[in-house]
Amino acid sequence: MAVRRTLPTCAYGGQFIRAIRRPGSTVFPTQRQLGGLIVPTVGAVMEDCGRGGVLGGRYELGRVLGRGTFGKVHLARDIRNGRSVAVKVVDKEAVVRAGMMEQVKREISAMKMVRHPNVVELHEVMATRSRIYLAMELVRGGELFGRIARSGRLSETSARRYFRQLVAAVDFCHQRGVYHRDLKLENLLLDEHGDLKVADFGLSALVDHVPRDGLLRTTCGTPAYVAPEVLGKKGYDGAKADVWSCGVILFVLLAGFLPFRDSNMMAMYKKICRGDFQYPPWISSGARRVIAKLLDPNPNTRITVAKLMETSWFNKYKVQKPQSTTEENGKQGQMEEEPEKLNAFHLISFSEGFDLSPLFGGEGIREDGMRFTTREPASSVVSKLEGVAANTAGKYRVTKSGAAGVRLEGESRGRRGKLAIATQIFAIAPSVLVVEVRRDDGDTLEYQKFCADELRPALKDIIWSSSNCQTVGAC
Repeated sequence: MAVRRTLPTCAYGGQFIRAIRRPGSTVFPTQRQLGGLIVPTVGAVMEDCGRGGVLGGRYELGRVLGRGTFGKVHLARDIRNGRSVAVKVVDKEAVVRAGMMEQVKREISAMKMVRHPNVVELHEVMATRSRIYLAMELVRGGELFGRIARSGRLSETSARRYFRQLVAAVDFCHQRGVYHRDLKLENLLLDEHGDLKVADFGLSALVDHVPRDGLLRTTCGTPAYVAPEVLGKKGYDGAKADVWSCGVILFVLLAGFLPFRDSNMMAMYKKICRGDFQYPPWISSGARRVIAKLLDPNPNTRITVAKLMETSWFNKYKVQKPQSTTEENGKQGQMEEEPEKLNAFHLISFSEGFDLSPLFGGEGIREDGMRFTTREPASSVVSKLEGVAANTAGKYRVTKSGAAGVRLEGESRGRRGKLAIATQIFAIAPSVLVVEVRRDDGDTLEYQKFCADELRPALKDIIWSSSNCQTVGAC
C-alpha cells in the first residue's frame, strides 16, 4: 500500500476526535480520513474547570492532543497522584443534535466493563450541565499503525507478540459480552513498554443491546477490516466479526499491506465476500494456516478465539509465566489512605440532574450501582463490606481493602466472567460519608441478586436513613 501524509487519527476519540498533525508524521490513509469528517470543534473546556484549569479539583488540563466533531482530548495531570492522563471532553448538546448519544453511552458502558492490561483503561467519568468528561489512561507509544508505516512490516516474532496481546484483549471483552466491531491498526496503541492497548469502543456492541436472535444488524467498522457477513446486512455475530478483523490485522502485521484493497469500493467488497487475497512469499506456512482460518468468509466455519489460542503457531515460543494471585496484587497495592474528600464537582455529578447513571444502565435507573450516606466511620463501613465476603462461605473474596474503598470478587465464573463489586468511600463532612457501590465486572443480573441477598441486608444498619440519604439503582 502506498504511504502518504495525512491527518493522523487520535484513537482516544474514535470518530469523535481527530489528532493534531505534527511535522513529519506519516501514516496510511484510512477510509475514515478519506471521508472528510473534520468539522468545527466545541468551545473552550475551561469554563467547567474552575480556577487554574483544574477539572473538578482533580485534573489539571494541559495541551490539546486531538479535536473533532464532538469534542477534544486534553493531556492532563491527576493532581492527587501526579499521574498523566488523557481527558476526553464530549459536548452533550452536539452529541444529542447528531443523534449520537446512544453511541457515546455504549462507548462508556463498554470501557467501564472492560479492565484488562491490553485495553485502554477508563479511569473516571464526570459530567456538568453541558459536557461529559472521560479521564482515560494515557498511552504514550503511539499507534501500531505508525510503526507499520515506518517499517513496512514486522518480523513474525514481533507480529505474533502483538497478535497474542490483541487476542487476549478480544477474548476478555467477548467473555464480558462486549464486541468491538471496529478493530483495526489505527485503534491499536503502544504504551511506553511497547505493549499493545486496544482503544476506541465507539462502535462496540454489548450483549444487553443484542437482539434475541443474537445477531447484530448495523454495518459498522472500517471497510477494509469488515467481515463479509457485516456487509451482507442480514445479521451477524459480533464475536465472529471481530475474529475476521483480527485476521486482517495479523495479515497487515506480517505483510505490510491490507489483504483486501482496490480503488473501486464495490470490487473490494466482492474480494472480501469471496475471501480473495494473495499471500506475499515471506509469510510462513504456519502463519498462512492461521490467517486462512481467520479470514474464512463463512462465519459458521471461521475459527473461534478459543480454538485460535490452541493453534501451534499462536503458542510458538510462548513462555508460561507464574501469575500472582489477585489477593497478592491487592495487598501489594494497599497503603495507608483516607476516604476521598467529596468536592463540589462530585456533588454536581451525584445530583439527579447530572447523574451519569443512565449511561451505565436502564432508562433513568442505574442498574450497576447504588449510593448511600452513613454516619459510621470508614473503618466500620470497610469491616461491614469485608464481612459480606466472609459470610459467603468462600464464594467471594476481598481483593482490595482500605479506608477509600473495598473490592469484592467472586471465586467462580458467571455468565460474563467473575462478578466483582467495587465500593468508594467519600468524606462529605467529618461525621458523614458517602458510599458508592458499583458493579466492576460480571453480569448485571447476578450483581443485582448479590445485592438483594447479601449486600443490602449486611449494610442496612449503617445506612443513614434521612432526607440526605439518596439510594440509587436497583441494588
